[in-house]
Amino acid sequence: MAKQPKTAISPTRNEDYPEWYQQVVKAADLAENSPVRGCMVIKPWGYTIWENIQKHLDRMFKDSGHVNAYFPLFIPKKYLEKEAAHVDGFAKECAVVTHSRLEDDGTGKLVPASPLEEPLIVRPTSETIIGEMYAKWVQSYRDLPILINQWANVVRWEMRTRLFLRTAEFLWQEGHTAHANSEEAWEETRKMLDVYATFSRDYMAMPVIQGEKSASERFPGAVSTLCIEAMMQDRKALQAGTSHFLGQNFSKASNIQFQSEAGELEYAWTTSWGVSTRLVGGLIMTHGDDDGLICPPRLAPQHVVILPIINKEETRTQVLEFCERLRQRLRSLRWHDDPVEVHVDARDIRGGEKSWQWVKKGVPLRIEVGPRDIENNSVFMARRDTGEKKSISVDEFVGNIGTILDNIQDTLYQRALAFRTENTHKIDSKADFYNFFTPENQEKPEIHGGFALAHWDGSAEVEEQLKKDLKVTIRCIPFEGEKVPGKCIISGRPSAGRVIFGKSY
Repeated sequence: MAKQPKTAISPTRNEDYPEWYQQVVKAADLAENSPVRGCMVIKPWGYTIWENIQKHLDRMFKDSGHVNAYFPLFIPKKYLEKEAAHVDGFAKECAVVTHSRLEDDGTGKLVPASPLEEPLIVRPTSETIIGEMYAKWVQSYRDLPILINQWANVVRWEMRTRLFLRTAEFLWQEGHTAHANSEEAWEETRKMLDVYATFSRDYMAMPVIQGEKSASERFPGAVSTLCIEAMMQDRKALQAGTSHFLGQNFSKASNIQFQSEAGELEYAWTTSWGVSTRLVGGLIMTHGDDDGLICPPRLAPQHVVILPIINKEETRTQVLEFCERLRQRLRSLRWHDDPVEVHVDARDIRGGEKSWQWVKKGVPLRIEVGPRDIENNSVFMARRDTGEKKSISVDEFVGNIGTILDNIQDTLYQRALAFRTENTHKIDSKADFYNFFTPENQEKPEIHGGFALAHWDGSAEVEEQLKKDLKVTIRCIPFEGEKVPGKCIISGRPSAGRVIFGKSY
């Protein structure tokens, strides 16, 4: 039997995908569990990826007319109670503050004191508190639209957590807008979903499917929830972003009223939309391999890491000076309006160990420079996406750095798109559907399935059956693709078109 190649991550994706994911997070030094159960510490490499996500999304939000603001972390309980479906949807996940201070109980232990008159909810989402403010700010149609985003943290008391994908506290952005009519609000809802899809494609190199959630998967209190869904390498779906058309539900709950152009008193039409640090998890699971993380260049903390090769002490100064000149030369360049980020790793550790650390972190390009390279005015280049390694002249490398990074970005996207296409299938019978989502190997239940394009009759009854039997849900009713009527694969009743089924995170 052929010997299996050694990998940096153990277990591999095929051996144990969930554990592989945890080991990549650890090996890439992205995050770790905190002393507070269910919460995480995001380490510098992981946080820089999040900062890059923030930076580019923030620019896209502002380019589409939005501005940033900040609203309180604490929400009075009575605000959540105003919108019945909303409070019912989040009640089990709420963290509640009931006291304002601590005091010594006489034995050296601190105990809660001074009960609050009304409990405060630690923000699970901000529709209600923001709606309370909008009600004060909106008096006339001239005050609309309001287009505000906030970058914040939220708390949802999750019992089963996984770093980046599901934690009790996580970072996100939430946009909240108010409009004079439903048409404007619907346009906003679709526009922001398009922003998320564009960001996923152009920056994350992660292909997504845009569509609408079924009623049972809808955001609590929303009239309609739109989403982007991505396929991870275990063939499960990741909901990577949502945009909600809230109708007048929240404006009625918060009394956001305005005098229309016709002089009538009307309720505003509102939307909300958001993505979170879950995107970092999506990046890992879309592109990572059995050697660790692979960063799409447009979100990578460093584009190039230069590794000086110093075998003799007398060459140290020469090699380090050459590396620094190369760093400065690359750093002076612009790529997609941002500087080329370059780091010289001059740590005094073994070259092989040093190189593997950067492989696991997923840096797009590793450059080795030794005395012989300096003599030839060349560098030894290694690409993280393809593993290609070759010697290249300094001038050629510097002159083509943008093209190389673009090629890595595109290679990652095309690879992920091909994987999704390969694992998306039209299914027209109940038997085939159940077989598709039933593991062939019970010891590795994650190695099966994918996206099933199948007919659904629109009933919650079918959704519940599939969730119970297979843990499969409707990921979205896609905007694109054929809209040919058929018969539901479960009930046999008429179906308006195919929807996307899958297992999810």
